[in-house]
Amino acid sequence: MKTIRLTKMQGCGNDFVIMDYDEYKKTDISMDKFAKQICDRNFGIGADGLIIPKTDETKADIGWYFYNSDGSTAQMCGNGMRCFAKYVFDKKLVDKKSFSVMTGAGIIKPELLANGNVKVNMGTPILEDEKIPFKGERNFKILDREFDFTPVSMGNPHCVIFTDNTPIDDAKKYGPYIEKHEYFPEKTNTEFVKIKSKTEIDLCVFERGCGITLACGTGACASVVACVLNNLTENNVKVNLPGGAVFIDWQGSKDNHGKDIFLTGPANYVFNADYIL
Repeated sequence: MKTIRLTKMQGCGNDFVIMDYDEYKKTDISMDKFAKQICDRNFGIGADGLIIPKTDETKADIGWYFYNSDGSTAQMCGNGMRCFAKYVFDKKLVDKKSFSVMTGAGIIKPELLANGNVKVNMGTPILEDEKIPFKGERNFKILDREFDFTPVSMGNPHCVIFTDNTPIDDAKKYGPYIEKHEYFPEKTNTEFVKIKSKTEIDLCVFERGCGITLACGTGACASVVACVLNNLTENNVKVNLPGGAVFIDWQGSKDNHGKDIFLTGPANYVFNADYIL
């Protein structure tokens, strides 16, 4: 019998198990299999993903291993990054409130704010089809409905759809089919966006490898990029997700989309635990 120490955190209800690498090594289980085990909501801790700090990173202040609940890897996760930033600072794995993190999407820079929120420079949105990656038209038919959409990458692929329906209803019905659509060779996250005003949207995301989650940071960013490109909102937008609100600031445009995008929102501890293998 082995006991490992771990922490559960959440950002707007998007929840994660975070543990030090030395604790993970006690498991003798591959990271992908351990992620599936620990994230299982019936037989494990229950979470949308597993995060393990990588303290030997040489190209940034710190790095991470990130796995979805199905054992797949993800290049980036905005809510996970906010939780990770608070965790590594509190654990003294970094000694400053603004630092760099090496991810599968490149270097991401979080900053811990005085009010307890975390602001993350999520980098520059990617709109080139081959880099998303995306191969197809900007519309398709799924079940009984035709959709126009905007493909965006935030280091991971997104398919942003505007709807007049309740976003979570569309996500439940159409999300599983769009995730695996042939237009997206690496599968895709799918955002269903309802415009409330020029500065506020409602959003539900069907996440690649997770399904519907209470929040998705990269999805919130991708959605605001799509809103701006389609002249539906301004550049600073409140994004209402099922688990809470985040704030997105992107000063880009159709003619100048090479601008970094910033995500600000909460990151909270749920509990610390000793997990028995």
